Amino acid sequence: MTTQPATAGTTGSAAAIPVSALNLSRTTATAGRVLRQLRHDPRTIALLILVPCLMLVLLRYVFDGSPHTFDNIGASLLGIFPLITMFLVTSIATLRERTSGTLERLLAMPLGKADLIAGYALAFGLLAIIQSALATGLAVWFLGLDVTGSPWLLLLVALLDALLGTALGLFVSAFAASEFQAVQFMPAVIFPQLLLCGLFTPRSQMHPVLEAISDVLPMSYAVDAMNEVLRHTDMTATFVRDVLIVAGCAVLVLVLGAATLRRRTA
Repeated sequence: MTTQPATAGTTGSAAAIPVSALNLSRTTATAGRVLRQLRHDPRTIALLILVPCLMLVLLRYVFDGSPHTFDNIGASLLGIFPLITMFLVTSIATLRERTSGTLERLLAMPLGKADLIAGYALAFGLLAIIQSALATGLAVWFLGLDVTGSPWLLLLVALLDALLGTALGLFVSAFAASEFQAVQFMPAVIFPQLLLCGLFTPRSQMHPVLEAISDVLPMSYAVDAMNEVLRHTDMTATFVRDVLIVAGCAVLVLVLGAATLRRRTA
């Protein structure tokens, strides 16, 4: 049996646009486009870069009379704040691309889903590095956060949390029809994790059903990883397990986000 070559009549189909799984040049071009757009949006940059730092400063002086309390929860929030801000900004920014038709036009070009998702992740990941570095440096060297382990491990977890927030934002943007709906996903996606991650009470002291739920939420492992750095001088096996789980969840959500993209076939 022989196969017929593609003709001009199939130009509009996805099959007529051969796209490799992942291409570095297309990925970096996508990331550059996203960064150029963000450069013209100073409010978004301020939200990404400054708000986590301001929240840490506020938290430090809320517990001014009890520095030990800041030490206990500051490390955890150092990972939670980047996750929340990256989720919020990424979900709204990606939704704008979807509703404006930009994503549809891009997918009509020789651009793979993997290139698109990786480009967005790369762009927001670069911002996440800046955000996490500033927040970690501020907490450790200016606000006096007392950690037993290496501050570089805190930075690693904060960065992974920010990337997880980026992945979650990319994913939920597919299910929102407006920016208001995108914001509404925060109580559904972020708040349950915030309550069950062990920030307010040890997870082992929760109701068994809630403890079981917390065991499958990535923010729980982010908080656990921060606490490992807070209490141990060396990198522990538990820390390695926790960061691998957070990183794995980020990759999984990015894959799910790519699945929500639809290439125009007409």
